[in-house]
Amino acid sequence: MSPRDGSSPHHGERPTGDHEAFALRDDVEMREREGAAGEAPVPSAAKGRRRISWQKWTFMPVFLVLALLATWLWFRGARLDSIAHQAVDNGKVWLALQQHIELTAISTFFVLIIAIPLGIALTRSKLRRATPIAMAFANLGQAVPALGLLILLVIWLGIGPRSAIVGMVIYAVLPVLANTIAGLRGIEPTLTEAARGIGMSPTGVLTKVELPLAVPLILAGVRTALVLNVGTATLATFGGGGGLGDLISAGIVTQRMPVLILGSVLTVALALLVEWLASLAELLLRPRGLEATA
Repeated sequence: MSPRDGSSPHHGERPTGDHEAFALRDDVEMREREGAAGEAPVPSAAKGRRRISWQKWTFMPVFLVLALLATWLWFRGARLDSIAHQAVDNGKVWLALQQHIELTAISTFFVLIIAIPLGIALTRSKLRRATPIAMAFANLGQAVPALGLLILLVIWLGIGPRSAIVGMVIYAVLPVLANTIAGLRGIEPTLTEAARGIGMSPTGVLTKVELPLAVPLILAGVRTALVLNVGTATLATFGGGGGLGDLISAGIVTQRMPVLILGSVLTVALALLVEWLASLAELLLRPRGLEATA
């Protein structure tokens, strides 16, 4: 007997169109439940988005170029006497800027090779009890006024860039050390236990699990240390270390406002440039798996 009109060809089966409709409805309901629970997967479009917007790329460089151009035009139009010319002529501005960059780069390098390994060591079980002592010494470096610390180092090490670099390292080690310890301690213990459970060595757990998860906090500490070093390097002039502090000091001592403003603007511009570059590095080096939670 032929089936009745409107009945299914086989008992208990739905037409193909009904199957597709029910599958679509189930998929929509599942997505709604995941969205309500905060567990919805990240859309594929978000995975391919740019890590840094074009505003982040362009705003600060354009601002710095305009500020430096305006300062240069003003300085060219300013009336400089022989004392002011003596402070800025013969490449002294470029030399001071170069010295300032070298002081910042060298001191930050030593901060990194001291603070990050020390922070890792202090989070291991054998040295964990020494953390309060190490943090007390690191805090002591920032508790002492930077100028007083520099003078003490000059008395001990003599006049020159070496005293300034040692003082800058002592002054900037705290944020990197504290952030390294906080980043490693803030990792969920179940993650490291799972890594050990699948047979990872302690070195593998550190390099493949702990450090990648702690990278955002460590980079934030490095960014803070860089900006601190740019500002502290201006005090190197009082210990014979050079830098843009020479221009600022010469402007104050000789009461020549154009020289003082030039040194100050260059210092601020360098600090903003370093902070911008460090923020880009912080975004680019952040593990991609952490972007969805950032």
